[in-house]
Amino acid sequence: MVLLEAKNVVKKFPIKGGFFGRTVGHVHALNDVSLSIAEGETVGLVGESGCGKTTLGRLIMRLMAPTSGQIIFEGQDLTRWSEGKLRPLRKKFQMIFQDPYSSLNPRMTVGQILTEPLTVHKINGGKPRRERVFEMLQKVGLAPEAYEKYPHEFSGGQRQRVGIARALMLAPRLVVADEPVSALDVSIQAQIINLLETLQKELNLTYLFIAHDLKVVRHISKKIVVMYLGHIVEEIPSENLAQARHPYTHALLSAVPVPNPELQREKIVLKGDVPSPIDPPSGCVFRTRCPYAQAICAEQVPLLEEITAQHHAACHFWREIHSFEKLTINNFQPISEKIPQPWRSASDTGGSE
Repeated sequence: MVLLEAKNVVKKFPIKGGFFGRTVGHVHALNDVSLSIAEGETVGLVGESGCGKTTLGRLIMRLMAPTSGQIIFEGQDLTRWSEGKLRPLRKKFQMIFQDPYSSLNPRMTVGQILTEPLTVHKINGGKPRRERVFEMLQKVGLAPEAYEKYPHEFSGGQRQRVGIARALMLAPRLVVADEPVSALDVSIQAQIINLLETLQKELNLTYLFIAHDLKVVRHISKKIVVMYLGHIVEEIPSENLAQARHPYTHALLSAVPVPNPELQREKIVLKGDVPSPIDPPSGCVFRTRCPYAQAICAEQVPLLEEITAQHHAACHFWREIHSFEKLTINNFQPISEKIPQPWRSASDTGGSE
């Protein structure tokens, strides 16, 4: 069962200028983005900073409205609903924020922070609020003594546990986790990821997990959606990530650290800078950095083509690119056969420019 679906979502932020504050341009944050999340599933949304990941998460949460497109939750198009109509539904979708330091009110105790959602949504039936808070503290691995403490008395990982507890106080069906571990140490990241997986099984949660670290996303997600400059460029099951066909996904894969330094793997270095979202390139937005770009890439926007039932890529040349793929994320094996790769310059191979 599909719990959430985004259909052809577009988001443009106006740029004001001049004496009269006229709109002089737009930031194209999202361009015709569509994705679906099944109940109980974890979908990982990955891409570099500024690609539109957080914007999509906030649109799904209805913290902002899309310029066009639909956000469908439980079969209802939320873009047509007023704020008053949305209010009782908001308890069904909650958000875990990136920064565990700024996302918690420093003047409130943990008990007050976790009680606030119950107060806002006027939830009085069933167990007493205090008892609910203590139960949630236990679920996220915090001692009962945390109830009376303030955020500054906790470490970053403990604060993020408080943030997770706050998001789950209303028993939501969907949780949007916006880079929930990026501000934490690597050892703490693993603990938080394991906690999220445990809570998902226990509470039957559905996650949209936003991150820029493909290694983290692959660990927790069933399906991975790759974004670049406001466009979805590839959708692929996490277990099949080694079969990725889009050159941008290849570059992300090659950046995943290799545990054994004796194993070799080609690293793809993208040339140039990310284009401005104010004036994105025509055709394929990745073409200015793509080693395979040809004339058609500037003329036509590539559609998400079906490679398999669960695998789609937005590239005109995904069939040709497949023969170059020597990346693996499941087992880092030495590359025994050196294949000429178009992203490697002459200086990389010891030649002259």
